[in-house]
Formats: sequence, structure tokens, C-alpha cells
Amino acid sequence: MRNLGSLHQFLGITAERTSTGLLLHQTKYAESILARAGMTNCKPLETPSNPKTNVSTESPTFSNPTLYRQLVRALQYLTLTRPDIAYAVNRASQAMHIPTEVQFSALKRILRYIRGTVHYGLPLTGNSLTLTSYSDSDCARDQQDRKSTIGYCNFLGNSLISWSLKKQSTIARSSTEAEYRAIAANTTEIIWLRRLLQELDCPQNGSTTLYCDNTSTIALANNPVYHARTKHIEIDCHFIQECIQNNSINVHHISTKDQLADLFTKSLPNARFKELTNKLILSSETISLRGDVSNK
Repeated sequence: MRNLGSLHQFLGITAERTSTGLLLHQTKYAESILARAGMTNCKPLETPSNPKTNVSTESPTFSNPTLYRQLVRALQYLTLTRPDIAYAVNRASQAMHIPTEVQFSALKRILRYIRGTVHYGLPLTGNSLTLTSYSDSDCARDQQDRKSTIGYCNFLGNSLISWSLKKQSTIARSSTEAEYRAIAANTTEIIWLRRLLQELDCPQNGSTTLYCDNTSTIALANNPVYHARTKHIEIDCHFIQECIQNNSINVHHISTKDQLADLFTKSLPNARFKELTNKLILSSETISLRGDVSNK
């Protein structure tokens, strides 16, 4: 083994030192995606998706599906440091088999948003080693198949360290079921993170707080009464209840306004999108202007 010095580049990800830790970004990679799409000088947009637009299945097929797939795959790698585009890229990924003109227009919107935020990345700080989590779900928002999208994100102190969103494989019969399945998916991630932190000599002495904005889901998690409405999610009920009893997680209510995982489950209006994005990512240009980047 040999000491390679401070981290600067790793698999296309740039690590810039700040006064509080690190900023991970993929500015050069994002610019290469824009160049591949011929959109280097495109007009920037404030959000990667339009909440008022519904993708129509009747739109003509896009003439260059190979380009569409290449761009989507490239954007999937960009989400490693850009959680703000995760939902929009996930939606674009669902059309890779037969992309349409409308779906390509939606993809170009993502690229126009990236054009204006090309210097943004993921800040990592060492202020705390306490694990906290946020879990959310929409309910049958997809008008094509009415399947819900679950999303969650996990923080170590103030640093976002993991996030995920996924369309559910079955149709949820209620918002409680959709939210409960989101909690179940997130709990498996929390258990893995807790074990990893234990191996890294950073044990979580107490239970991990998991925030959810659905009161019925929280009530079911703490007191799983199996009746006609919840019998079909009995396995998840047992799993969550076991994790609560062994002090791995502690499910708390949070207002929808403060639900950070909201960013991963739906397209949001400009003001709401900016509010949540500002809590997750940061611009390397802003850091440079503030003089926070270390020259050591």
C-alpha cells in the first residue's frame, strides 16, 4: 500500500475540500453529457421536470432511441452526486425501451436544468455521526399504471449519504399501504447502514429516527392491528414492528412541509423544489466565491 495524498478525483467524481468537509461533484462529466447531446449552450431551466405535464403514450416514437438510452445511462451515473435529478432521471429510465418524442422533450428538460446547475454537488461534513432518515411515497400518482413511487434518504449528521426511489411492483390500495411499503424498504437500508457504521467503529447507540408524514402509517407501525385493510401487508408489518422492538428504528411524524424525501417521489413546483434542493446540494462556485475551498 502507498499513500496517494488527499482525494481529488475518483471515478469521475471531483472532491473539493471546504472549511467544513468535502464537496463531491461531477462538473466535467455533466458538461460532457451536455456536449454529447449538443446542448452545451442551451437555455437553463429552474427544475428538471414539470409537475403539470403528463407523458402521453400516444406521442410518436423518437427517431433516435440509441441517443436517448445513452443520455439516460449517463444521467444515471450523474445522480451519484445529484439527488435533485434522481426523480426526473427515474421517470426517463422507464421509457428506455421505446422512447417517444414527448419523453425526449422531458429528457432535454433535465439537461437544460443541468446546464444551469452544472457546478452543483453533494456536501459532506463531519459535524455529527448520528443516522437519521426520511421516508415518503406518492399514492397512485402515475396515471399510466397507478403504481406508487417510494422514496427515502438517509443522513449522517447533516450529510446525505444514501437515497433511493423506486416504483412499487404492485398497486397500493391506500396511501397508508404506499407509505408503509416505503418505510419497509427504507428500514432494510437503515439496518445495513447501522451494521456498516458498527464495522467502521461508529456505532449508533440509540435507535435511528425515521421521519414519515403519514399518521396512519406511524400508528400501524407502532401497533399493527391486522384487519381487512392491512392484512395484505402483514409481512411488512411484522418486519417494521420487530425493528421497532429491537430498538433499530423509531418512527416519528414530520409535517409534509419538512419532508425531505418529498423530492424523490414527485415533480415539484419551482419554490418547493428549490427549498428542498438547497438542503441537499451545494454549488462549487458558491464555495469558491466564499473562499471556503482549502488550498492545502
